[in-house]
Amino acid sequence: MHDTEPNPSPRRCAWAGNDDLYVAYHDHEWGRPVDGEAALFERISLEGFQAGLSWLTILRKRSSFRQAFAGFDVDAVAAFGPRDVERLLADAGIVRHRGKIEAVINNARRAQELRADEGSLAAFLWRYEPADSHGGPPRAESPESRALSRELKRRGWRFVGPTTMYSLMQAVGMVNDHGPDCACKQEVEALRAAFPRPRMPGA
Repeated sequence: MHDTEPNPSPRRCAWAGNDDLYVAYHDHEWGRPVDGEAALFERISLEGFQAGLSWLTILRKRSSFRQAFAGFDVDAVAAFGPRDVERLLADAGIVRHRGKIEAVINNARRAQELRADEGSLAAFLWRYEPADSHGGPPRAESPESRALSRELKRRGWRFVGPTTMYSLMQAVGMVNDHGPDCACKQEVEALRAAFPRPRMPGA
């Protein structure tokens, strides 16, 4: 009887590390296409909260963020008022940063306006999908993320800089930045190929 070698772990992007939460996020979420309004608004909001912090910190607080911000339902968050801001500032389960909390509430109201103008948040965001899906050397932003950032800022959104918007594009599958040797690269590309891009009604 011969000794058998254990199955090797699948190859992953180096940033996934060894933390179970980070590995699960990498393997089952990062880069996979997203088009639901609440899911997209959550990603925008969490990317804004992440500024200056590690993404792992945000992942560990994610369930608390969802509870605190009504599941990131745009209409519910848009209705938050000053008492909600104080409630959130007292919530140890989230990142207690007044500017970022107020930005999420502001952005929910801007998302309502954008929905009225563009048909859906998804239709608007996916309009900025790069044609080449990247796949080249690592980068922190792109011409498309800069254009998206400019337009959102013009519409009154906050904490939506070009680097934050490129992180959003990576997270929701608008680009496939899994490394060439990553076991998820081909799976994510297949999901992107099959994904029906959101469009404005009548487009």
